[in-house]
Amino acid sequence: MPILTKLRDYLDRSAVGYEVISHRQAFTAQEVAQAEHISGKELAKVVMLRSGKHFSMVVLPAPLRVDLDKAKAAMQMPDLVLATEDEFAGLFPQCEPGAMPPFGNLYDLPVYVDESLTKDESIVFNAGNHTQTVRMQYADFARLVQPTIVAVAAKH
Repeated sequence: MPILTKLRDYLDRSAVGYEVISHRQAFTAQEVAQAEHISGKELAKVVMLRSGKHFSMVVLPAPLRVDLDKAKAAMQMPDLVLATEDEFAGLFPQCEPGAMPPFGNLYDLPVYVDESLTKDESIVFNAGNHTQTVRMQYADFARLVQPTIVAVAAKH
């Protein structure tokens, strides 16, 4: 399956540079990083959170986990929980389950980025399937998505 059409069209219309990278099929962020021979911290993963019926996208380096208490405080949502794949699967048509790109703006979803990602020059993320990623400049990603920067990663 090729890169998500909605994402490719948006990136092309926005006139930003990006690279599509193909790899063997991989389902977890760490497997993707290994397949692409990059450090896990170079790969951005999406974690979906839910507050009532409202979903939010949190983006952080692959090896890190969301600290739910930190997220509740940072996002000012005391009832925030991890969303299940079944709960959010319908939000991302044309995406393979769990392979949605961190462009919540394409799906009318708020995007929160852990502050640790903002220090990176580039960002690598799933392209809507389990065999491709996109690499682009973090500054371009931030300009297009306009995420809210938060400190939600759990300490190692």
